[in-house]
Amino acid sequence: MEKEIHWIKSSYSGPNGDCVELATTLDAIRDSKDPNGPTLTVDVGTFVCAVQQGRFDR
Repeated sequence: MEKEIHWIKSSYSGPNGDCVELATTLDAIRDSKDPNGPTLTVDVGTFVCAVQQGRFDR
């Protein structure tokens, strides 16, 4: 039996949908505009650290 994946979106997400979603049941992220598209498997702790450090800021 396949585990159900629950996706959450950042509380900082704007109404335009430009954000990523995080899977709570596995270490994965996806583009919220393309929920049936590909996912990226990540180490969540490392990803969160990189975001906090501003490594993805434009």
